[in-house]
Amino acid sequence: MVALIEVLLCSDYPTQFALGGTFAAFGVAPFDSAGGLRVGYVVWLSFLDAGLLIGLILLFLAAHGESPRRVLFGTRPIGREAIAGIPLVFVALGIGVLVLAPIQRFAPWLHTVPNNPLQALLHTRRNALLFAAVVIVAGGIREEIQRAFILHRFEQWLGGATVGIIVASTAFGAGHFIQGLDAAIATGLLGAFWGVVYLRRRSVAAPMVSHAGFDLLQILQAFAGKG
Repeated sequence: MVALIEVLLCSDYPTQFALGGTFAAFGVAPFDSAGGLRVGYVVWLSFLDAGLLIGLILLFLAAHGESPRRVLFGTRPIGREAIAGIPLVFVALGIGVLVLAPIQRFAPWLHTVPNNPLQALLHTRRNALLFAAVVIVAGGIREEIQRAFILHRFEQWLGGATVGIIVASTAFGAGHFIQGLDAAIATGLLGAFWGVVYLRRRSVAAPMVSHAGFDLLQILQAFAGKG
């Protein structure tokens, strides 16, 4: 039960709801008068949520006498693992193409969001740089630490690594419904890929680099398309 509670608290939904409620209490709304997302809101929410979530994970590991270094990075050299993540950026890109191309061809109805609301914010170089920082911190770093912790808890007490991959990847994909059902499916499969990489290498360094690199290339593509 303790492990389940820890996983639920670190699922990202409680922390984002808590931060969203705090912002609302101070009169900070996520949308502007035109109905679009506010850049500042997304950036601050992402950074604060990353800090809160990573802090919770470190607290829970320490409470059980577990070494964050060993759980998150194992015994492999971090630098070597980070370098190993570079080619995995292109593996992730390949997975995205292999998932989205058939959907566009055979199931276009899964493209439920014509215009990605997050891409709409990349209309200036400043915004693109802000979102580049967001995807590194909140995407590559936070989400891979979160994924590793959740998989670690499933391995120990909640049904094993395979169950953990299924549950974590489903939740990861569901968190991207705002970008469309097709994007949620692709994101869920990418989450499974990064989870398997962590389980095989026992280090978040390679998944971090792969995830951050994948997201950065997506931002670069979206920004270039607006030029």
